[in-house]
Amino acid sequence: MGITVLSSEQRPVLRVGTTGDYRPFTWLRPDGQYEGLDIEWMKRLGRDLGFRVAFVATSWPHLHEELTAGAFEAAIGGISSTRERRQTFLVSEVYRQTGKTILCRSEDAGHYRSLDDLDRPSVRVMFNPGGTNEAFVRRFLTHAAWICHEQNGEIPVRIAAGEADIMMTETVEAAYHAARDPRLCAPLLTQPFTHDGFAVLLAHGQDGLLRRINAYLTEHPPCVRSE
Repeated sequence: MGITVLSSEQRPVLRVGTTGDYRPFTWLRPDGQYEGLDIEWMKRLGRDLGFRVAFVATSWPHLHEELTAGAFEAAIGGISSTRERRQTFLVSEVYRQTGKTILCRSEDAGHYRSLDDLDRPSVRVMFNPGGTNEAFVRRFLTHAAWICHEQNGEIPVRIAAGEADIMMTETVEAAYHAARDPRLCAPLLTQPFTHDGFAVLLAHGQDGLLRRINAYLTEHPPCVRSE
């Protein structure tokens, strides 16, 4: 008997929530398609595991709620593996190492050498709501001036324009924007405040999928490293 190869249309669909606002991990293009490091990684994983990945739009404030409600089976795109998430959802092994750092204007880079330099009333820190960036700011920058901005993808440009002094973000995102905009700098890139990792977030009941993803990560160790 010959082997039947399923076409992409015949493969089971895996709905994956993603915010599309977090370069270089997940970004929603004007044509409605998603791109980014984590998007490509998820496509590759889906192909290798026999799924057709369908990305579903979500947002940081509503990601947990929509995953619980069944809007999608999994979520990806710069999602940190935190204790709170591991207590509430199924969380895969880490596939990308990262850490918290800042993005600031190049002309101000010399002002920021430590966390204490950030935690001052004169420092305006901008962050997106609903994720670990906001959680970090609210926990560690209690004296800084907080500016919560809904659209994460707009924050680097607003920092460059002087609407805030620093952006709290991840090392990979900070490096991405600093390399592409000479007005921006990531002065503490080699000294992250935390050592975190991105993971796939899964709804309860997806235990079998979780095991397959973790097995895939074990078999494909290059996927664990930051690209």
